[in-house]
Amino acid sequence: MNGFGKNLVFWLAVALVLLFMFNIMQGANTQNAATNGLSYSQFIAEAQSGSVSDVTIKGQELYGVYASSGNRFKVMVPPNENVFDRLQGTAVEISADKENPEEVSFLSILVSLLPAILIIGVWIFFMRQMQGKGGGGAMGFGKSKAKMLSEEKHGRVTFDDVAGIEEAKQDLEEVVEFLKDPHKFSRLGGKIPKGALLVGQPGTGKTLVARAVAGEAGVPFFTISGSDFVEMFVGVGASRVRDMFEQGKKNAPCIIFIDEIDAVGRHRGAGLGGGNDEREQTLNQLLVEMDGFESNEGVIILAATNRPDVLDPALLRPGRFDRQIVVPLPDIKGRDKILQVHMKKVPLAHSVDPMVIARGTPGFSGADLANLVNEAALLAARRGKRVVGMEEFEDAKDKVLMGAERKSMVMSEDEKKLTAYHEAGHALVALNEPASDPVHKATIVPRGRALGVVMRLPENDRLSMSLEKLEADLSVAMGGRVAEELIFGPNKVTTGASSDISQATNMARKMVTEWGYSEKLGTIRYAQDQEEVFLGHSVSQSKNMSDETAALVDSEVRRIVEGGYSRAKKILTDHMDDLHKLAKALMEYELLSGDEIKDLLAGRPIIRVQDDEPSDTTPKSSVPSSGGGEAPQGA
Repeated sequence: MNGFGKNLVFWLAVALVLLFMFNIMQGANTQNAATNGLSYSQFIAEAQSGSVSDVTIKGQELYGVYASSGNRFKVMVPPNENVFDRLQGTAVEISADKENPEEVSFLSILVSLLPAILIIGVWIFFMRQMQGKGGGGAMGFGKSKAKMLSEEKHGRVTFDDVAGIEEAKQDLEEVVEFLKDPHKFSRLGGKIPKGALLVGQPGTGKTLVARAVAGEAGVPFFTISGSDFVEMFVGVGASRVRDMFEQGKKNAPCIIFIDEIDAVGRHRGAGLGGGNDEREQTLNQLLVEMDGFESNEGVIILAATNRPDVLDPALLRPGRFDRQIVVPLPDIKGRDKILQVHMKKVPLAHSVDPMVIARGTPGFSGADLANLVNEAALLAARRGKRVVGMEEFEDAKDKVLMGAERKSMVMSEDEKKLTAYHEAGHALVALNEPASDPVHKATIVPRGRALGVVMRLPENDRLSMSLEKLEADLSVAMGGRVAEELIFGPNKVTTGASSDISQATNMARKMVTEWGYSEKLGTIRYAQDQEEVFLGHSVSQSKNMSDETAALVDSEVRRIVEGGYSRAKKILTDHMDDLHKLAKALMEYELLSGDEIKDLLAGRPIIRVQDDEPSDTTPKSSVPSSGGGEAPQGA
C-alpha cells in the first residue's frame, strides 16, 4: 500500500473512533435527558397520585414509567430510604434488578480513556511518518541517504553509452574486471584500488562513467551526494558514513558513488561554521572506513569533484583514493563520438555530419553537446520539419554560445550601418592576419548582449598559443574600433568596442605578467592573484611588485595593445574598398558565412539555397558549415 492509502486508512480509523465516542456520549446524554428531571419527593408525589404505573429499583437508582404517556424517568434514591414502604397503598408495580458494576465500570473507563488512546495513536503515526525510509525523517538522522540504482528502474548504462573519455574508461576497466573476477588479481598478489576519484569540469560525464562501471560489472550501485552527510547536529554525518558502508558490506561486491565529495572532504582545520566540527567528524569517519582496522572488502568507492585542490590530503593518499582519474573536456574525436551517441534518438537529414559539428564546438563538454542536440531538435520541431538538418545544429550552436536572436530589437539605420562596419572591420582584419583563425561567420543580428558578432573557427583543437597567434587576436579585437574611426571619424566612435578593449587589455596583461612576452620585464611571473586558499582559509595575497615595476607593466600592456591597433589600422586602410563592400553586404544579408565573405571579396556572387528536406549533399553556400570556436569577436 502506498503512502496515500496508508494516510487514508489512518484518517478513516480516526473518524470512526470519533464517531463511536460521539454516539456513546450522545446516547448517554439522551438517556440522561430522558431519565433525569424528577426529584425523589416529586416521584413520591407522582406515585401517590397514580401517575406512575411501575418502577424498577436498581441499587440507588430507580427507573419508572408514567402511566399516561409511557415515558421513562430516573430517580436517585437517598441512602437508607425504604422505597417499598413509601409505595405501600399505591397502584405502582414494584420490581427489582440486579446491579452490574462490571458493565458500568467498563463503559465509563472506555469513555474516559478513548481521548488518551486517540492522542497516543496519532503521536505514534506521526513519529513513524517522520522516521520514514532511508534515514529521510526526523528520527532517522543516523541512517544513510544512499540510494541504490536498479537497471529495471533507471536503465542499464555501459561503456558504449560513454564516449570521448577513452583514457578514463581504460583506468576503470580494471575495477570492472575485479568486480567480475576478484581472484584474477588476488592470485598474483595484486589489490584493486579501494577508491577512484573522478576529477573534471562540470558536464564532462563523471557521474555517467561511474554508472557505466556498475552497468558493466552488473553489481549494485549506490549513489549519494557529499552534502547528504552534513547536518547541523554533530555526529550525524559520521553515523551516516557508518551506515552507508554497512549497506555496502551487505551488498558486496558493490560500488558506492559519492558525488561532489568536496562538500564533505575539504581541508580539516579550517574552523568553518563557528567551531562546529560536524564536517571534520564526517571526514574522519570516512577516512577510517576507507582505510582503517576493519576492512571493507568488495566495496569500491567512486567519487567525483571539480575542485580537487580543496580536498584534504589524507583523503587522496594511496590506500583510500588510490587513483585520480581525470575526465577532461573531449577533443574533436571525442566530440564526434559523443554527438553520435546523442544523435541516435534524433531523425537526421542526410547532410548532417557529426565531425563538422564537432570541429565547430571546441571546449564543449558532453553535457553541452547533449544540450546542443536537444536545442537543434526543438528548433526543427518549432519550424515544422520532419528531420533535423545542419541549419538547426548551426542555429542551436549560436544560441548556446551567444544566446537567442533578439529579432524584436529595433535598430535605426545609423546604428545598423555602424554595426555593419564594426563587424566588417573584425572580419577583414582576421582574413588578412595569417595567424588568425579562419572566419566562420559574421552577423549584425543582435544576440544576447552583442549587437553583432564575428565568429572565428580554429582548424584544430589548440592546447597552447604562440606569440604570433596572440598578436593576430589583438589586431582582430581592435579591428572594430579602427573601422568606426576610419569611416565615421573619431567623434562618432561609440561604446560598442568596450568588450573588445577589455579582451585585448586582459590578453596583453597576461602576455606581460604571466607568459613572459615582454623584453623589458623578462620571463618572470608578475601576476597578482586576488586571493588564494591556505588550509581552507581565503587569504589575500600581498603585492608582489614594486610601484616602478607596476608602472612598467602598465606601459608594456599599452605598447602591446597599441601595436595591435596599428596593425589593424594598416590592414583596413590598405583594404578600404573591401571594407565598404563587406559592410554593404552585411546590411543587405545580415548574416554571411566565411565562404560567402571570401566569395564576396573575390567578386563572386552570393548564392543562397534553402535546405528543408533531406539530401545527399549540401551546397557550401547554403548554410554555415560549423562554428562557435572562440569567444565572439566584436560588440
